[in-house]
Amino acid sequence: MAKAGFATIIGRPNVGKSTLMNTLIGQKIAITSYKPQTTRKKIRTIYTDEKGQIVFLDTPGIHAAKDRLGEYMYKAAESTLKEVDVIVWIVEPKLPIKEADLAIMRTVSSVKRPLILVVGKADTVKKTEILPVIRAYAETWKKLTGEELSDIIPVSARTRVGVEDLMTLLYSKLPEGEPFYDEEMVTTETEREIATEIIREKALRLLQEEVPHGIAVQVNRMKSRTARSGEDICDIDADIICERDSHKSIIIGAKGSMLKKIGTAARTDIENMIQEKVNLKLFVKVRRDWKDDDNALKAYGYNARDLNRN
Repeated sequence: MAKAGFATIIGRPNVGKSTLMNTLIGQKIAITSYKPQTTRKKIRTIYTDEKGQIVFLDTPGIHAAKDRLGEYMYKAAESTLKEVDVIVWIVEPKLPIKEADLAIMRTVSSVKRPLILVVGKADTVKKTEILPVIRAYAETWKKLTGEELSDIIPVSARTRVGVEDLMTLLYSKLPEGEPFYDEEMVTTETEREIATEIIREKALRLLQEEVPHGIAVQVNRMKSRTARSGEDICDIDADIICERDSHKSIIIGAKGSMLKKIGTAARTDIENMIQEKVNLKLFVKVRRDWKDDDNALKAYGYNARDLNRN
């Protein structure tokens, strides 16, 4: 009988979770960037083959919260641990083990779920440098839990080294069962949600360091129409939300140059996704302290009302 189950991908911010998930399912769904906190929500993707179906939950990086958005991101990541059949924890191939990784280790050990430790970005170091990392995590885990951490695998999402071994290991941890989703589905995200994230990704990649942490994107309209020429066109109006007037100027750029770059890059990816010509209009709005405003977080899709105030 085929296998079917849920797997969550966790780790520190910017450790390569979204890149690995995109590689595992063979399609780009989650946005990626070299900047921390790229992923802010749980992204659900689906991989189906003759062995069964794996539903992946990509999560925001686990880190200390500095505002309400940070609280949301932390809770989004932590809550998935109890919802899944197996946990995939990604670490970098570096020593010493960081305190943030030790904190994740303590959290994971309390959940009692099958764990696979992935030493990611394996192509960035020599093989001889990975072995001490594996040994250090295995020894630290045993000191903490008194148990062996036997499932540790080096993986490179870029070169696909270790990817097939990881998939085999994942299937071995899943229960037998029928697929949860149609085999043609690759994500539960709507096109509107993915378009929102695509726009934010392009802003993350193009803007200066101090701006991206303070931006959100809200798609206000996404509607298809047939032009007089007979061509199908999707009209999209979206706001890029920032916290300061100075940030607004940077996002717009000289004579609108930066906003045009963001729009051009986003339009290409959205057109590839929906296979339709896109008419994308971007606007920049200032909303101070939106990351600490529950109403703003809800409006931007972060379901802030589900956060518990402690």
